[in-house]
Amino acid sequence: MNITQPLTVGPVKLRNRVFVAPMSGVTDLPFRERAYGHGAGLVVSEMIASQEYCRARRESRKRAESGTIPVRMLQLAGREAQWMAEAARIAEDEGVDIIDINMGCPAKKVTGGLSGSALMRNLDHAMSLIKSTLAAVRVPVTLKMRLGWDHNSINAPELARRAADAGVQMITVHGRTREQLYRGTADWARVAEVRAAVSIPLVINGDIKSRETADLALIQSGADAVMIGRASYGAPWVAGQIARESGFCDSCAEAVPERAELGGYVAAHYEDMLAHYGVEPGLRHARKHLNWYLDKHTADHPDFERLRRGIMTGTDPRNVLDLIADAFAEPFRPALNAKAA
Repeated sequence: MNITQPLTVGPVKLRNRVFVAPMSGVTDLPFRERAYGHGAGLVVSEMIASQEYCRARRESRKRAESGTIPVRMLQLAGREAQWMAEAARIAEDEGVDIIDINMGCPAKKVTGGLSGSALMRNLDHAMSLIKSTLAAVRVPVTLKMRLGWDHNSINAPELARRAADAGVQMITVHGRTREQLYRGTADWARVAEVRAAVSIPLVINGDIKSRETADLALIQSGADAVMIGRASYGAPWVAGQIARESGFCDSCAEAVPERAELGGYVAAHYEDMLAHYGVEPGLRHARKHLNWYLDKHTADHPDFERLRRGIMTGTDPRNVLDLIADAFAEPFRPALNAKAA
């Protein structure tokens, strides 16, 4: 495999092989635009419930917005074939380039509704959703899953094989079971069993946060690409950085904020979220991102707790912006990558 060559999913060419995972409450449009601008090969929408998307719920449609990102990939979740198919048709009509099916989310509120990774407990039902989605659209359909429900039911290779035979054009595997949630470590080597089962593009996900871990995950799994999840918290540039350092994207421009720019960068992200959601909901959505930025890059500030408390509870954007400037002011800002892991 020539890692410098772009990956294709059906007719869609991706510019490199380092992707940003779909993450609920994280990969909204302001975050995805930043990650793509830094050089990520692909960014995926937050998980969207298919039935709510069909009913044009405002929050679901907000999650689906693509802005200026050239390749639009939408992840759908659900448990009923009719809603998955209808949501896929709507998404295609609205210009989505790739539809991803979620069979990997471990959250109790999702699996309790028999969606996400709960679908790996009944592969026949999972396949009915996949086949209905494939029949509904012409754009490529992809699938994201875990290794299985628990270590007594590792069935990712079987699901991947059946999905590929049905027409799915890319598989992503998070190297944990649902039972693990995010505990322990991702088993990249176990994903090699999926590689042996399918010839379509395979993406490895879980615990990838640097060039070194990306390289090792690819070697152990035999995958064609990597997907970055939690390492992007408070660092939307990580996927692009890995793409450059790993040789996936020799032509990508360096776009990681310099130390002197980081305060302004965080402030701009905050303001974009307020513009995207509106001020009141934007304040709520922005707090988790601000907390990650603060934890990763300013934790050694001598006034850290006061500044974080003010930023997390602030309701006046002007005051919050002033506190952000104080938190990232020299000489207290550490090196950018000191806590990127």
